[in-house]
Formats: sequence, structure tokens, C-alpha cells
Amino acid sequence: MNLALFTNTYAPFIGGVARSVQTLENECRTRGHEVAVVAPEFDGAAPAGHVLRVPAIQDFNGSGFCVRIPLPNLVRDFIDDFCPDLIHSHHPFLLGDAALREAWKMRVPLVFTHHTLYEQYTHYLPLDSPALRRAAIQLDTEYCNLCDRIIAPSGSVRELLVSRGVETPVEVIPTGICLDDFASGDRARGREKHGIPADAKVVGHVGRLANEKNLPFLAEAVIDALRQRDDAVFLLVGDGDAREAVETTLRDALGERVFVVGGQSGQDLFDAYAAMDLFAFSSQSETQGMVLAEAMAAGLPVVALDGPGVRDIVVDGKNGRLLDAAAGSSELALAVTDFLDDPGLPTAWREAALARAEDFGTEACVEEMLACYGRAIADYEHRRSEDLGVFQRLLDGAEAEWDLMSAKLAAAAAAAVSPLVPET
Repeated sequence: MNLALFTNTYAPFIGGVARSVQTLENECRTRGHEVAVVAPEFDGAAPAGHVLRVPAIQDFNGSGFCVRIPLPNLVRDFIDDFCPDLIHSHHPFLLGDAALREAWKMRVPLVFTHHTLYEQYTHYLPLDSPALRRAAIQLDTEYCNLCDRIIAPSGSVRELLVSRGVETPVEVIPTGICLDDFASGDRARGREKHGIPADAKVVGHVGRLANEKNLPFLAEAVIDALRQRDDAVFLLVGDGDAREAVETTLRDALGERVFVVGGQSGQDLFDAYAAMDLFAFSSQSETQGMVLAEAMAAGLPVVALDGPGVRDIVVDGKNGRLLDAAAGSSELALAVTDFLDDPGLPTAWREAALARAEDFGTEACVEEMLACYGRAIADYEHRRSEDLGVFQRLLDGAEAEWDLMSAKLAAAAAAAVSPLVPET
């Protein structure tokens, strides 16, 4: 198959969606498929013949994300030359719009992976408000209904989408991870690199350090827990706009018992996971929570708040603790100290964590995705002919633009009324 992936985040940007796209791309290519990627320009990006970099505004509003500058003919020519059998969109806006246009014009199916709960990210936009969050939900829902297949990374996200009015078939396919990589971490090497005592109890967290990740809550819980255990430290891996604030809070309370090491990748990341004894997580803006699967592949139990994606991985009392979404930071702190105080829990929960991680292996997840692609192509009613003709292309383009405009009008209308669809 010829597969075209459209994404607003892509390497060398570090983030869950970027990693997901690159993993999918590499695995599909390994299996003999041709893959092209359309992504924004990004500082430090190496040129690649199969990747179209479109001009973009870098680090929009401090978010770390890039906002494309529309140049439709650039994308049009690239896709014409590649001649895809299927287009896979990874966002419902910006390059997601372009993916929809090209799928209509080329008469190929459009698959969309719902990586993100976009209403949790409206604080990056001017005039953030409940109305803007309602608009984000409605725009997302309308976009889903313009696609041929939706991929939900977890069952809880599928349920949420259906409850919001998504009528397009939704398939649950997690983003896969390489289990061997995360099992290869070296505990001693990870601790030595960051100056962590060999005999310390290490509570850890990995992720993008951004406002939507509920980091003040996590910091408060960690501070409370570590004040009760002199032998415990906190290892924070990641970077982002909230790093300075959360690091200051932690260091003011815990001093040298806090290790903030920035973003890590490759073996350094695997070793950082291996250096930990327990993974702490409080975000409720996830669709899968890839770091939770990574932590479990490294043999780490997880203490987390309930939320979409999280409840699909953490089984309370088996591979960690899953607290109520409304739990306070003191309850999360108590779950951490209970784990550290009970010598029997680490071994039992570690084994269960490793077993749960098996469900997220790259090979199985990519095979499921390729099977989904095959079904989407087989079910597609308007097959591409050898020569669509100029007039038919104009009609298809007009239809795509009308659908996009209708979706945005529906989102604007949703912003003006009380919520009619479930929020997270």
C-alpha cells in the first residue's frame, strides 16, 4: 500500500503523537509499504525525500507546537506524485484539513487517529473559555464524521467519541511500543548518570511538562509522600512550558531529593525508567497515556488518577493503584507511601505490569492498523479511477471545502449554547 500520513507534530519534536507517527511509519515501511509524511517545518529537522515539510509558525504561543502556513498547491503536488491508496490524519485541524481535502480529491479513504482530547488544550489559544472548549469538542466530532474510519487509542476514548455523536466506525488500536527497548534499561547506570543514590526509593514521572498535565497536583502529592520517607527521591523526566514552575515547587520543598533531568530519548530514556521503583501520574487529558505502557514495559507499577486512557492500562490493586478522578493529592501521596512501605507489593505489581505491557507491543498494534487500512480501502465506495478529470476534481474540492466549512459552523454554534455533548 501507498500510505500518506498527515501530522501537526513530527520528529525531531518530542511528544506522544510524534513518536506514534514515526513508529507507525517505520513499521509500515519495514513490512514493505510505501509511506509519505506531510508535517510542519521544525527546527533541526533533517531533510528526507519521503517527508514534505510545509512552512509553519514555530512554538505557537509557547505550546511547542507548529502552526502550518497554508500553501495548498505544495501539498497537492506532493500527494499527486505519491498517489496514495489511503490517507491517515493525526489531527482534526491544520494539516487535518489538508488531509481531508486530499482524500476527497484523490478519492481514497481517510483514517483519523484520535490522539488528543483537544478541549484540554484550549488554554494555548486566546480567549480560552467554556465556549471555546465546547467548540473544540464539536469541531472534533464533526471532523470524525467526515472520515471513513476512526482509530481510538483506548476503549474509554471510543466510548467518549460515540457518546458525543461520532457515527463513523471507531476501532480501538493502541499506539504500540517496543517492549524490548523498555525492558533493556539499566537501573544502576540510570541512577549513576543522574547522581541518584543506589539504595534510594525512586518515585518517577516521564512526560511533557505542560499545563494540561495536572503537574501542580502531582508535585503536591510527591512532596507530601516524600516528607514521610527520608530514603525516597523523585525523578522527573521531560521538558515543556511548565518545567520551571514545577521544578521550583519541588526543589523549594524537597531540595536535593529532586532530580529534574529534562527530555530523554533512546537508551537514556530506557535507563531513566529502570532507575525508578514506582511511576506517579495525575494527568486526565490522555487518550492512551503512552508513558504508562512504557513504564509497565520497564516493570514499573503505576499510581494514577482515573481518566480516559489511564483506566485502560492501570488495574487497581493489580499493577498499581487507580484512584478516583476526584481524589485529593493527599490520597495520591498515601498510595505512594503505602507502596513504599509494603515490601510485598513491588514484586507482585511488577509482574502484573510486565504482563499488561504485552498488550501494547508494536508488532501486534501495527498489524491491527494495517488490517484496519485494508478494511477501509475495501469498504470505500468511490474508488479512484485512472483519470478523474479536471471537472470532477473541482467538484470534489468544492465538496470537501463545503464539509469543512459546515464543521466549523457547527463548532461555532456549539460555542454559543450550553453543552450538548459529554466533556471529559
